[in-house]
Amino acid sequence: MAEMNSPMADPEQWNEFMQTMNEQFAQALEQNVEAQASFVESWVDAVEETTDPQQFEEGAEGYANAYATWMDASQRAYERSMDLVSGEEVRPEEFRDIWLNAANEAFKDVTDTTAFAAVTGKTVEEALDYRQEVDEMADETLHNLGFATKNDVQEVGERLIELERRQHAVENKLDTVIEHLEGESGDEE
Repeated sequence: MAEMNSPMADPEQWNEFMQTMNEQFAQALEQNVEAQASFVESWVDAVEETTDPQQFEEGAEGYANAYATWMDASQRAYERSMDLVSGEEVRPEEFRDIWLNAANEAFKDVTDTTAFAAVTGKTVEEALDYRQEVDEMADETLHNLGFATKNDVQEVGERLIELERRQHAVENKLDTVIEHLEGESGDEE
């Protein structure tokens, strides 16, 4: 009875099921290719700007490995789709796992290169430079508006700590003088 409700029982339902599945597979493949093309463009631009030829070569090899990983995942997903078409029970989680594992492996292939490290280092350096510029502009703007900046507050805090240190030193000297004076007055008696 369960088989009567399956797409295989009705050829029209089966055709619709297969058409939907083919469309989804084609759409997923197209999105994958577009994502890969976008990644390659941005990766090549970044790597060319920040790496030497040896790093670029190593980076290209890492990308080639990542590409092979994606193509292998595409092949495995296609094979499991054909298994599904032939009537084998295939859990949807298998497709998810194929792509998640491929993404993890491809990410590792690319990030384990010195080219990726160089690009990442350059990006972090540029971000820190930009942040410093923004902080300086914010400080200048706040200062011009009469507001205390972080640096102003830190300077006041440092001055307070210095004043407390000096006050403590004066108190210690005063205690010493008082003890000495009390000692002398005790000797006179």
